[in-house]
Amino acid sequence: MPANREVEIKFRIDNLQHLATGLQAAGFRLITPRTHEMNVLYDQRAKLRRKGALLRLREYGSAWTLTYKDRKVSQKGRHKTRREFETQIKSGDAMVQVLEALGFRPSFRYEKYRSEWSDAVGHVVVDETPIGNFGEIEGPPEWIDSTALRLNIPIESYIRESYTELFMAWRRKTKSKASDMTFASIVQK
Repeated sequence: MPANREVEIKFRIDNLQHLATGLQAAGFRLITPRTHEMNVLYDQRAKLRRKGALLRLREYGSAWTLTYKDRKVSQKGRHKTRREFETQIKSGDAMVQVLEALGFRPSFRYEKYRSEWSDAVGHVVVDETPIGNFGEIEGPPEWIDSTALRLNIPIESYIRESYTELFMAWRRKTKSKASDMTFASIVQK
């Protein structure tokens, strides 16, 4: 799998403890315990969104990462596949200034608490979001399917939508006026 390609699926989590027990039984080890993560998507008048791309600045604990993703690869099949480039950033505040100087503006914010697990082939992450708990399995396609099978996640439970898409669907369903997927925004609205 090329280094600049992300292959993953999401799935809903009904019971966090049950999943953690299943991950341990399947030979996964906890890499990063539950850590707060704030994500801000940047765009220029929806230019990136219209072409299925995103530019994200992520604060995960004390680490900052800038990520660009697009759909320059085939979307056939049950896995979500995107081209992905990311780099660590020393100063999130400085990066915000650079992005805004280039004409990018925040377009969407979403936060979660994330735990990361690995078995040395791929990763399973557990995300506690304001709209529910989700897992992601990321790695080679065959490994994703075998890991899902070991965790009792049926193929029909695979989710390919992004958090932005999941939030918009949640918002339509709940008729929420929240504009961002943050705990404060959803609790207040």
